[in-house]
Amino acid sequence: MAQPILTTDLKAVTENWRALDRMSAGHVQTGAVVKANAYGLGAGKIAEALIDAGVTQFFVATANEGATLRQSIGPNPTIHLFCGHMAGDCTLIDAQKLTPLLNSPEQLKRHLEHLPDHPFGLQLDTGMGRLGMQSGDWESCRAKAMAANPTLVMSHLACADEPDHPMNAQQLTRFTQLTHSLGLPRSLSATGGVLLGPEYHFDLTRPGIGIYGGLPFSDARNVVSLSVPVIQIRDLSKGDSVGYANSWIAKQPTCVATVAAGYADGLPRSISNNAVFYCKGIQCPIIGRISMDLITIDITHLPTTPDSLDILCENQGIDQLAQHSGTIGYEILTSLGARYERRYKGAT
Repeated sequence: MAQPILTTDLKAVTENWRALDRMSAGHVQTGAVVKANAYGLGAGKIAEALIDAGVTQFFVATANEGATLRQSIGPNPTIHLFCGHMAGDCTLIDAQKLTPLLNSPEQLKRHLEHLPDHPFGLQLDTGMGRLGMQSGDWESCRAKAMAANPTLVMSHLACADEPDHPMNAQQLTRFTQLTHSLGLPRSLSATGGVLLGPEYHFDLTRPGIGIYGGLPFSDARNVVSLSVPVIQIRDLSKGDSVGYANSWIAKQPTCVATVAAGYADGLPRSISNNAVFYCKGIQCPIIGRISMDLITIDITHLPTTPDSLDILCENQGIDQLAQHSGTIGYEILTSLGARYERRYKGAT
């Protein structure tokens, strides 16, 4: 079968979450970010495993994501919406018991007009410059917001993956100033913030990428493996070329495996002639340009002909592959394509 197999280790997911949870004091809750379909790995399966591990609060980007997640996890866990209360989402937010994190006075007005008794949280901008109420907006609507009994106030760190960056301390100070007297549960930290230390943890942390095995959580267990079947083996002579634009030319007799994946499957063209696959721990370099559905790999040095080759495995995680592409592990994960056969292993 010419279908790559993408395997997610649910035990590794929950062990990564537990490791991050242990970094906070006992009174601090640890939630989980499962936006973008749990970073491409399947929000329903991931969330179910995390609930068994103890998660009660989840974070997604949009109301549609929240509604889909609700169908998998049932009515009890809290599902927060980073994008807040967008126009047209009232019915979905109400019916699916979603908790928008309001980002502006306009969102606050919309929420209180249409769903006055429905839970909501608040997002403040402490320096990211992306989402959240700016200081002036917050001061203008603070009394109105607090009178409606929000359930959470949060902000987001811009530079948490750089522990020594001065922006971290600046945002911590600003967040503390804006929220110290509110009497609400507070949340500032995703994975990077958890690693910065207890002063960043407040009442609720919300790790994302660290759960899925990515940096900056360098001690995370690998979560994802991707095995790609070999379609064809061919022997090249010196001077023969491979792939579009003849970007690789054999300098010696070479055995080439063509495998069934390409940039349509989230393996970026930028790793052409650069990254490697693995066969039982042995590196096998990509040669020639990655095309939409196919990749060519030098297997001359292998003792036997493989049925498949691995591009994500214990030898090469998402961040190692990302380095070859000049990107980050987040992008590798969330780009993994729909043509893979998706399997899950492990338990909580």
